[in-house]
Amino acid sequence: MRFLLPMTLGAALLPAFAQAHPHHDHAGGGFATGLAHPLLGLDHVLAMVAVGLWAALAGGRALWAGPLVFLGAMLLAGLAGAGQPAFAMAEHVIVASVIITGLAVALAMPLASALTMVAVFGLAHGYAHGVEGPGGGAYATGFMLATAALHGAGLALARLGPVAVRMIGGGVALGGAALAVI
Repeated sequence: MRFLLPMTLGAALLPAFAQAHPHHDHAGGGFATGLAHPLLGLDHVLAMVAVGLWAALAGGRALWAGPLVFLGAMLLAGLAGAGQPAFAMAEHVIVASVIITGLAVALAMPLASALTMVAVFGLAHGYAHGVEGPGGGAYATGFMLATAALHGAGLALARLGPVAVRMIGGGVALGGAALAVI
């Protein structure tokens, strides 16, 4: 557990990390655009499902705490990022979030002691989406609902059992590594 924060920071500083969060078309803005946006970025899909898987593996209060901490941090940073310039480190933390949440699931690490890290990842995802998004309450509402649904998909996938969940976590980490080099 002690190595997760140094891994996060180290991964964020690697120059090989490509822009993991491609710019999406926000024509029209609004609820439908916000709902679709998280589903169109592989980085977001992988990280959100992994947060749900991680919460399910941890069980207990982590079932709701992990996703809610992520959602809260993402919403705050998304609102703060609206209309602001892009922050390059956010992209690096987003890629790191995919790799590290995938590894955390694969290694069945306890979530409760890593909620700060989950919040940091939520901040990075939220800021990047806030910068790219058209802003507005309808967009944010759709965006939050889609993100919560992806967390829910991770929770649902956990019904496959711990071995399958850990294998999926390994796949998420590999997907994040692929994002790092493309």
